[in-house]
Amino acid sequence: MPDTEHWDLEIKPQNHLFNLHLKDVWHYRDLLALLVRRDFVSFYKQTILGPLWFFIQPLFTTIIFTFVFGNLAQISTDGLPQPLFYMAGITAWGYFSECLTKTSTVFRDNAGIFGKVYFPRLIMPLSIVVSNLVKFAVQMLLFILLVGYYLASGYHFGPNWHILLFPVIVVLMACLGLGLGMIISALTTKYRDLVFLVTFGVQLLMYATTVIYPLSTAITKYPKYAWIIEYNPTTPLIETFRYGFLGSGSFSWQSLGYCGLATFLILLFGIVIFNKVEKTFVDTV
Repeated sequence: MPDTEHWDLEIKPQNHLFNLHLKDVWHYRDLLALLVRRDFVSFYKQTILGPLWFFIQPLFTTIIFTFVFGNLAQISTDGLPQPLFYMAGITAWGYFSECLTKTSTVFRDNAGIFGKVYFPRLIMPLSIVVSNLVKFAVQMLLFILLVGYYLASGYHFGPNWHILLFPVIVVLMACLGLGLGMIISALTTKYRDLVFLVTFGVQLLMYATTVIYPLSTAITKYPKYAWIIEYNPTTPLIETFRYGFLGSGSFSWQSLGYCGLATFLILLFGIVIFNKVEKTFVDTV
């Protein structure tokens, strides 16, 4: 008698290395929506100010950066008002760094769930990236209000057609943070020391990115080390973000293309190593 049974899902012990399980992720999109809602509600449920922290964090960081790097260190801002320059960098960098740091601990933070029920593990880091979009959207509103204030005050700057690249920038930031975070998360299942280095490393990486200074200043004052900043994949993203919204900074299709290629390779490697490690990580975590 022929076997006519049909299974909706088959869990196999071995899979091809480049089987990314993207179809399974699409089938579990409802779970992704639930996890995004959980992340947002649980993080601010027992706080006094709640979502107001979305405004408070970038606002206070901008004030500190303006005082320290703008007034004390006298670092150039390419002719832009200092608070506006720093707010642009903080807004763009904040989304990338949040995706990276929170994704990097996804195995450790969800070990209990992963060990009890099956679902595509890739859902977890994806939910972090999507839920951070809510925070990023609120901070973008604050940034746009600040742009409007300075324009109304008579400052001469403004957006240009490069602002149309904004969705591309957001996708690249999300994918870059997701890819790097999954690589680190996979490595931390065996090397726990990486957990302590992530936050510190992200802070150091910020100083190698054009968050607190423009790329032109780095090239002019420190030409010997400027290549490190130029080849940092996050630099073209922040520079393009500033150039599109404020009309100041540097932009080139070559740099953005390099960033896109680097992001694609990092994301692909991150998904591959994440899927490979998730099969056995319960035995090591």
